[in-house]
Amino acid sequence: MKLDKIVGDRFKERPADCVIDSHALMVRGGYMKYVANGIYSQYPPLKRVTKKIENIIRQEMDKIDGQEVLFPVVMPAELWEESGRYTSIGNEMLRMKDRSGSRIVLGMTHEEAAVHLVREYGQTYTKYPFMIYQIQTKFRDEARPRAGLIRVREFTMKDAYSFHTSQEDLEAYYEICFEAYLRIFARAGIPEVVAVKSDSGMMGGSVSHEYMLLTPIGEDSIAICDDCGYSANMEAAENIIENKNQVPKADLVKVETPHKESIEDVCEFLQRQVESSCKAVVYQKNSNDEYIVVFVRGDMEVNETKLRNYIGEEIHPAVITEECGLTAGYIGPYNLNTECIRLFDNSLKGAENLVCGANETGYHYTGLCMERDVQNVEYHDFSKILEGGICPNCGKHSIRISRGIEVGNIFQLGTKYTKAMDMKYTDADGNLQYPIMGCYGIGVGRLAASVCEVHHDDYGPVWPISIAPWEVHICCLRPDDEQVKGVADNLYETLMNDGIEVVYDDRKVRPGVMFSDADLLGVPVRVIVSPKNLSENLCEIVTRDKSVAKKVPVEETVSAVKEVINQLFEEINSHCPSGSRSV
Repeated sequence: MKLDKIVGDRFKERPADCVIDSHALMVRGGYMKYVANGIYSQYPPLKRVTKKIENIIRQEMDKIDGQEVLFPVVMPAELWEESGRYTSIGNEMLRMKDRSGSRIVLGMTHEEAAVHLVREYGQTYTKYPFMIYQIQTKFRDEARPRAGLIRVREFTMKDAYSFHTSQEDLEAYYEICFEAYLRIFARAGIPEVVAVKSDSGMMGGSVSHEYMLLTPIGEDSIAICDDCGYSANMEAAENIIENKNQVPKADLVKVETPHKESIEDVCEFLQRQVESSCKAVVYQKNSNDEYIVVFVRGDMEVNETKLRNYIGEEIHPAVITEECGLTAGYIGPYNLNTECIRLFDNSLKGAENLVCGANETGYHYTGLCMERDVQNVEYHDFSKILEGGICPNCGKHSIRISRGIEVGNIFQLGTKYTKAMDMKYTDADGNLQYPIMGCYGIGVGRLAASVCEVHHDDYGPVWPISIAPWEVHICCLRPDDEQVKGVADNLYETLMNDGIEVVYDDRKVRPGVMFSDADLLGVPVRVIVSPKNLSENLCEIVTRDKSVAKKVPVEETVSAVKEVINQLFEEINSHCPSGSRSV
């Protein structure tokens, strides 16, 4: 491909609305164009990158007996009503009516479509197990799209669904998919991805993992223990608390705390540590606005995902009115006589001499002892794990919190969808059973942007050769020089005829412009043909990551380029788990 024929412009200035580097570089480099909030068009370079990612995914899915299918983007509402998700999912799902008045939805995920496709096929145990997958456009009406392709509304995703006749078979296949995902990310050039325990969210299921690329710009928080290797999303990480009760036990005393409503202000006023307090965080159910009061140690934060899972439905921060019986800023567990759901976090278990609200404006209690003063309490894990917290696996105070981008996820769905949609099979004994499902997803555009985020410099992306838009970039520095142009043209034709992907820049522009555009395209191998080099019968070969820089005789350039390409692929392969290869 001649560079001057590539649709899309490259420019020097960083766009003002691009918060993260990958977004800015992909806009500057002519990879994508903004269409609407969270919706982008792809120029040829990005399309070539995502196509290579899709090919890697297909190869790895086919290798584990996956069969590619295609589900519709638009589905009837009735399909989602079968699973119950038509009403349980919020505004993320786009609901419409067609010209005949029938209700339809834009697919944001395809569990329902997967069950619908194989419901009749899978009526006997002899058909199992099997896995189907697709690479398809989806739409999720995100409230806050951000960071270019990292969080969008319209996106391309690979989603796979496996069907099994036993939990043991699902678990065995889950492990196979677990390893396949590690190979996919390694082949895409990010072997540093870590798998973490996660919350299943709206997908359902009892076991799930997310694949996280650790980077400061990530929107997810990950709890990691470097001592034992434990890792989990903050939403799923168990918070283990030890109350050492260093303050002596005391009587329960009501004290005046005028105009002190936050737990921090109260503790400062009473000259107490925040850790020796009990605070109330109030929510309401979305379904009926019933109040939920969560009591937690003052230095802890409520993990809304854990709370939502415990309640079993959607919640929102409460609007405390005069009629509800709760006293905003002064809510405490002792003598709380209001109709509401009361929940207690594990961080309060065994705690003594706490500061808490007195359920009266302008007053708090000191000396609260949970076991003595609050009866019939059940404790549950509702709080977020903290930096330096206790590792749930090894028990050490070794937890660190890191940021990450979720580049993939896998779920053990169980029978959530097959039961809801009445998919059954006849087992070997003639009994009807529900198939057990697994689900496995990767966002293609997000993966491309994530690779760019961790593989770039100040000048542009540094694409791994396995997903780079082209493998070789030829720079002809003096296209008006007959010898230079002849050598560059010959290299271009020879490499292309040998199956090498080449972008060729023979524009009449200054070397600085040519190199700047080459940096923005991020092609792994660059061949520079110039009068100075040719005066010594040499061509210069450099890699985008600066790991290779050498000059070779003109007649050896093609073989030298192929050798560098092979070296770059071997480097990718060296990070792949056993049994994987790049092609």
